[in-house]
Amino acid sequence: MAVLPVRIVGDPILRSTTSKVTTFDEHLAKLAEDMFETMDDVGGVGLAATQVGVDLQIFTFDTDGIRGAICNPVLEVGEEIQNERQEGCLSVPGLGFHLPRSNWAKVTGQDVHGNPIEYEGEGLTARCLQHEYDHLQGMLYIDRLQGDDKKTAFRAIRDRNYNSVTGETQAQRSVRLGTSFAPAASSSAFGNITPGKGN
Repeated sequence: MAVLPVRIVGDPILRSTTSKVTTFDEHLAKLAEDMFETMDDVGGVGLAATQVGVDLQIFTFDTDGIRGAICNPVLEVGEEIQNERQEGCLSVPGLGFHLPRSNWAKVTGQDVHGNPIEYEGEGLTARCLQHEYDHLQGMLYIDRLQGDDKKTAFRAIRDRNYNSVTGETQAQRSVRLGTSFAPAASSSAFGNITPGKGN
């Protein structure tokens, strides 16, 4: 297994719609293992393939005692909304906002062997499933913000000081992980659902 570099806002792959997984082999299983190791190392609760530079519909997660990897997920959400939890993203370090999300969510898809699988949950699990699914559609949580929060987020990202935030994030990971997190040509990182928790 290996810890993989994760991408930071500004990297084009974070805006890419991912390709369906069609080959379920040892390479896919290895990718899932590496994603789990990366997610755990950064203290995350979820990780999408785009966040490690891979164009495939797969994400890993570990919330509320539920740990899994799912390929080609299809998302269902409930009508009740939760808004009490701050959401962020390790691909957008240093920022966090309260974002309304459905309080219940379910994803159905396939495991790394191609077998049917589904996961569902409420609260943090539901938020995580929605957040990671968005990543596979080329969407960041800041795209869902509205009004002043959206203006604040995009203004912060445009600010030249934000480059120092992303630079410090990469430097901290490089120190902890050796050369695994050496800065990429575009920026590098991954996702955060609550302060200090990545997704």
